[in-house]
Amino acid sequence: MNATATSPNRRLTAVVTGASSGIGRATAARLVADGWRVLAVARRQEKLDALAEETGCEVLSVDVTDDDSVARLAERSRELFGGELNAVVHVAGGALGVDQVAEADLAKWQGMYDMNVLGALRVTRALLPAVRASGRGDVLFVTSVAAHEAYPGGSGYNAAKAGEHMLARALRLELNGEKVRVIEIAPGMVRTEEFSLTRLGDKDAADKVYDGVEQPLTAEDCADVISYALNAPHHVNLDLVTVRPLAQAAAHAVARGKGV
Repeated sequence: MNATATSPNRRLTAVVTGASSGIGRATAARLVADGWRVLAVARRQEKLDALAEETGCEVLSVDVTDDDSVARLAERSRELFGGELNAVVHVAGGALGVDQVAEADLAKWQGMYDMNVLGALRVTRALLPAVRASGRGDVLFVTSVAAHEAYPGGSGYNAAKAGEHMLARALRLELNGEKVRVIEIAPGMVRTEEFSLTRLGDKDAADKVYDGVEQPLTAEDCADVISYALNAPHHVNLDLVTVRPLAQAAAHAVARGKGV
């Protein structure tokens, strides 16, 4: 899809967080392929350099949990896009551990809240003026089914993603009447190279998450949905999209060994 904004000579622009791997990386690559100008950000410079080499996107090392780092992001966005920005795509975040409430590790809970909620808040607050100025703006949050469905061992991630979900809902109400869409994409089981490994800290344990599931979602599947949401006519707002593999009926209900 050819990405043009209100002016036929101006390409649509986006900042994508969490772009070093997984859904963020796939989304940055997909938007470039769609014709967008993309500033892809994450903490790991070497991963970003590889993405830039592959796609031609702009990159910047950013830690969304750090105020000064996010301020540098806002400045770089202004340099590249002239004070206007069409989309912010929040992918940075993640899960840490599977502790039950009675044994909760407070440091992990704090880390998840900082990444998923406060990180999204910092970036939104810093870039929202440019999104508003574009006249065709989107703030898209990649949350999770965990934002909407509790499950044993998921309480910390449930709480963090529910917080991000409520951030999106409140922002949508606050921007009502402006030309800014607020979109939430809530993926279910997605097999990426790092999500479960980071959460569990062990490759064998991470691989077992997907045992018996022939086709979990991929990062590219999620990027397809994000691309559709951002490229849809701007009067069409996908407030909330839940996307799961066929084998998954709920966060804790997965058909294994069924050939799906």
